[in-house]
Amino acid sequence: MVAQRRAAVASKGTGRLVELRVKEGDRVKSGQILAQLENADMSAALSRARANLSATQSTYDQAKAELNEASLNYKRKKELLEAGLLPQAEFDTAEARYHRAQAAVATADAEIRASEAAVKAAEVDFENTNIRAPFNGTVLTKNAEVGEVVAPFGSSSLAKAAVVTMADMESLQVEADVSESNIAKIYIGQRCDINLDAYPDAKYKGIVDTIVPTADRAKATVLTKIRFLDLDERVLPEMSAKASFLSEPTAGDDTRLVIATHPGAIVVRSERKVTFVVQGDRVSEVPVEVGDPVGNLVEIKTGLKLGDRVVMNPQKELSHGDRVQIKQ
Repeated sequence: MVAQRRAAVASKGTGRLVELRVKEGDRVKSGQILAQLENADMSAALSRARANLSATQSTYDQAKAELNEASLNYKRKKELLEAGLLPQAEFDTAEARYHRAQAAVATADAEIRASEAAVKAAEVDFENTNIRAPFNGTVLTKNAEVGEVVAPFGSSSLAKAAVVTMADMESLQVEADVSESNIAKIYIGQRCDINLDAYPDAKYKGIVDTIVPTADRAKATVLTKIRFLDLDERVLPEMSAKASFLSEPTAGDDTRLVIATHPGAIVVRSERKVTFVVQGDRVSEVPVEVGDPVGNLVEIKTGLKLGDRVVMNPQKELSHGDRVQIKQ
């Protein structure tokens, strides 16, 4: 029994685990916080980045005000110059101030974008101290405890990697190895009966979901995955299971009553198949219509009813109404 969606949930950063909000068996939602790392330094860095953004926004506002004043002064000086009432040198000074104000606004605007990026980076670092569930599922195991140092996979041999292991129980499937000689009989959508070793009296319905397109050369088998149609909470990952592949898919309830008898009870009389049914101390010849084999028996579509007693291997001399003696 294998969950198709299973994850060992680890942190994105390195830190000391200060809070673990789940335990084994808890059901969690996608995005739910499972654990939290120590984040005082990340919180301080985020506050500093936000303060820097506020400062650059103030600088930008001052630069815009300076540009507005320089622009008005430039326009006045230009009008006076064109009227011949202002020396060229004084106009040049006003023009240079106007261009410097424009450059200052562009610089302040770039600093704002840089500060916003720094805030986003600090927010990501702070969020990385929260360990969240990647999908809806159930917590299977806890791999770390509060106070331990955790790190991303492979970062350190002295730190824990996965904090919890979780799985989506609705994705549980039976993985069965089918021999190469029988794989031609298996197809996607084929119905199956599933029996768990833990609950031998329970039978689950399943359907072939995937036939892995490769074979195991050592075992001469092909892996087949079977999806449950009536999954319940008793079914757990890594349980042992056996699957029986049904010959035909059926709609609705695939259980029906079949009347069957031993082939030796069927004989041909007057070019028709009959059986001899025991009624009291006599027999009656009953025409029958046979169906498909049912194990070592053969299905009787019409002619017999449940509970009828028939004569096995009747002799050619036996006929309708003959008296018989039943041995006890």
